[in-house]
Order: sequence, then C-alpha cells, then structure tokens
Amino acid sequence: MIISRTPFRISFFGGGTDYPSWYLKNGGQVISSTIDKYCYLTLRYLPPFFEHHYRVVYSKMENVKQIKEIQHPIVREILQYLRFDRNLEIHHDGDLPARSGMGSSSSFAVGLLNALDALNGSISDKMDLATRAIHVEQDLVGDTVGSQDQTAVAFGGLNKIIFQKDGQIEVKPITIHMDRRKELNDNLMLFYTGIMRTASNIAKSYVTDIKEKERCIFQMHEMVDEAMKILSSDSDLSAFGELMNLNWQAKKRISEKISNSYIDGYYQKAMNAGALGGKITGAGGGGFLLFFVPKEQQANVREALCDLLHIPFRFEFNGSQIIFYDPNVDDFRHINDERECRDFNEFVELSKLKMGNNN
Repeated sequence: MIISRTPFRISFFGGGTDYPSWYLKNGGQVISSTIDKYCYLTLRYLPPFFEHHYRVVYSKMENVKQIKEIQHPIVREILQYLRFDRNLEIHHDGDLPARSGMGSSSSFAVGLLNALDALNGSISDKMDLATRAIHVEQDLVGDTVGSQDQTAVAFGGLNKIIFQKDGQIEVKPITIHMDRRKELNDNLMLFYTGIMRTASNIAKSYVTDIKEKERCIFQMHEMVDEAMKILSSDSDLSAFGELMNLNWQAKKRISEKISNSYIDGYYQKAMNAGALGGKITGAGGGGFLLFFVPKEQQANVREALCDLLHIPFRFEFNGSQIIFYDPNVDDFRHINDERECRDFNEFVELSKLKMGNNN
C-alpha cells in the first residue's frame, strides 16, 4: 500500500504566462507557493476476489474491468500512459474541493504519478514528476491548462518558476529571510467563494485569442520582477499587496469570464475593509479569493466577508511526498499469470456456488 501527499498551491503573479501557447513564443514566469492543504492518494494492488479489476474512489466510485472504461480522465490516461497491467485500487481524499483554483487537478496528477512510481519501487525526480504531469494534462487529457501548477506542487515551497522559449522549466526558490517569509504569510487571507468551475473552460476564453491580450500578459510578466524586488528588499510589504491589486485589474481585462459581479462584490467589500490587494486563485471564475491584508485590518475583513469560509494556511516546502510505503501489504501478488488468475477466479466462483447450495 502506498499513500502520497501532494500540496495545493496559491499563485501570486505571472498567471497566464505559463501556457505553452504563450511561453514558447515569449517566455513566462510566475511566483507561487504551496500551502499546508493536501491531496491524498492511497493505492494498493487489488486482490483478485472481485469481478472488477480497477476501483477508483473520489467523488464517485468506479468499478471497471479495463482501464479504458475508467471515467476519471487523469486516472485513465496515466494508467494507459504507464501501461499499467495489475489490478489496482485508488482512493482520493482532499483538504480542499476540486475545481476551486488551487491546482487540484495538477496535485492529483502529480500525486498519482508519484504513488505509482513508488508502487513500482522507484523514487520520483521532482522535475520528471512535473513534466510528466504536464504531458498528461495538456497532451493526453487535452485540457487547456498551464504548466505552473504541476511544477509548483511537485517541488513545493515559495518559488519563482521560469518557462523558457525552448520549453525548459526552471524552479528558483525565493530565498528571503524566514521572518520576511512569515510576515508575507501572516498578511495573506484565503476565502472560499463556493463557486466551483473548470479551469480549462475559463482558460479557453483567453488562451485561444491570446494575441489580442498581449499587453495585459506582458504587464503581468513584468509584475513578477517587481514582486521579486519587493520581497528581496527591506521595504514595507504593503507594496506587495498593492501590486496584487494591479495584477488583478490587469488579469480581469484578459477575459470577462475571469470575474463576475459576485466575485467583484466580495473583492470590493474586502478592499473597503482594509485589504490592499487580492485575486481569484487559478484561472478565475470562482474558487478561492486570496487577499493581502495587514494584520490590524484582518478582523474587519473577516467580518466583511463573514458569509464566506475563511481558510487559515501556512506555506509548505516539501512538495509531493510518499508518506506511507508498505510494499508487502498485498498477499496475492503471486497470482500473476493469466492461468493462475483464471484458476483462482474459478475457485472463487465454485466456492460461491457451494456456499449457495449449503444455504
């Protein structure tokens, strides 16, 4: 049995520059951090007592005989991609809801790859995890998603991630004093709007006509460098929050689907109550609102957004991990070849008939 734990992430600046359609021509860069909220995946080889060969448990439960019958697109594509040929059971649990702008699909993809590698007795390289997850989501599943989420959750930590025109990805940890880092964390507030949406659907509204949005995207690219200057200096961190507000205004100009009257209303309430800046996490359209709020104003912001769920969090720095590993939990791995499986299944069916006759 294997259990992987993969963090969710919050992004600050540079979102939109991490789509291949953009960075392969212009380059891209983002600032993001993983947080202490996680996606957990439990895997084990499925004993041969059951009619199904694969069980996948998430918000649904799937019991199927063939990989191609699995409805969960990431599970299906990863198992086909890895040419997995053993009976398997997968259970998913998450600290935050799916489709909420926290990189949940990428955390799932990275965590599943990590767990399957461990089940196969190998240790995953973080960049390899990220690039394979990017390939799964973008090429195999075919979702319109960027490349920052997979990278962020594979590596963990507060990072500047650079996307080169040749497709190479570079992860640079932001090395600021721990007191500065704590101050940044202490001034951030996260609220759940209750709106669930699919990032790919939102992203399609601006990635497909990205040339018309170049000015805004270039502005957001430049804000990454401005944010780095603020973080690495001794200046008041309030400037970081104010820059988040400028970034949000630029991002909203990319597509009308990024925000709506509901989100705008809560954003303005938070700003009126003392927030200096904020954004919708992820592609937009719903999910979580992230604000930079000076500590002395945080009670006011909580009151102003009292009908939203406030989620306290801390930065985390480990990325995707295997937190439980017991390769000997499956007592049936000796039943491998087709003949043994057929004999065993016939034995089970015969036992059922005998039990039925005895009753």
